[in-house]
Amino acid sequence: MDLDAVRTFVAAADAGRFQEAAAELAVTQQAVSKRIASLERDLGVRLFTRTARGARLSIDGQAFLPHARELLRVAERAEASVRPGRRPLRVDVIASRVAPSGLMRAFHRAYPEIDLDVVMLFDVGTAVAALRSGTIDASFRAVAMPGRPLPEDIESVRVLDEPLQLLTGPAHALAGARSVTVAQLAGHRIWMPGIVPGTEWAAYYDDLVAEFGLTIEATGPNFGSDALLDTVADTPALATLMSERTRLVWPAGHDLRRIPVTDPTPVYPHSLLWHRDNPHPALAVLRAHLATTSAGHDAAGTWTPGWVTPR
Repeated sequence: MDLDAVRTFVAAADAGRFQEAAAELAVTQQAVSKRIASLERDLGVRLFTRTARGARLSIDGQAFLPHARELLRVAERAEASVRPGRRPLRVDVIASRVAPSGLMRAFHRAYPEIDLDVVMLFDVGTAVAALRSGTIDASFRAVAMPGRPLPEDIESVRVLDEPLQLLTGPAHALAGARSVTVAQLAGHRIWMPGIVPGTEWAAYYDDLVAEFGLTIEATGPNFGSDALLDTVADTPALATLMSERTRLVWPAGHDLRRIPVTDPTPVYPHSLLWHRDNPHPALAVLRAHLATTSAGHDAAGTWTPGWVTPR
């Protein structure tokens, strides 16, 4: 059913004259007549009775009018649901405990009037496909990956370089250190079962191992962060690496230690990705917020893989 014809019918019913309906809709009286005639043909009934004083609703027109109004209300709601700025801004933060989630919580505190949908997508390929299809508006990722450049229609900006820390149990050989150098980590077993081949974080740690001769083991099932903390606390031979802003809570009896890594400090690069044609006004607000709250990147004394962009 032609919504323009339905809208014209409602305007004519309210005005009582085709001429007044034409003026309200900014069309000619002939256009009003044609639209209503077309609607009458579609419905198979006469909607108006023409009189010397104008147009009077027929019995069928009176029956159709409330439904016509509802059709227009439904159409308006449908349009509003996808109109830029009227639907929530949907952002991929990868996981709930990592730095991008914290960045979005800070954005929500700064702009509580902006509706947000937070999603968690597993890998960069899935995230880029969702950006290109319009399923999400933005994603936080390490950009890009060796051999997998971003498509030309995906924009990115570096928003956070997050230092890595060594996490050990109380009996680990490095547990008492106030900081450790990357060179000191060589020869120690670093256990990270959450590394999944083909992901951007796997590419990051592959380069870290190759650059500094570290031993990172991704063996065994990944039962999540709680199981990882339990194992590190109880096993003096194992430590793990985690980002500075990763939010974790463990039992007091674990006595885990988070130790800064230096000379150089490996930092995990977080970038915001979005489709260049995305019109959502809140996306511009998010980008501006991150530009004013994020520190610089590639600082002296830090390390990131050579494939990270933008630099």
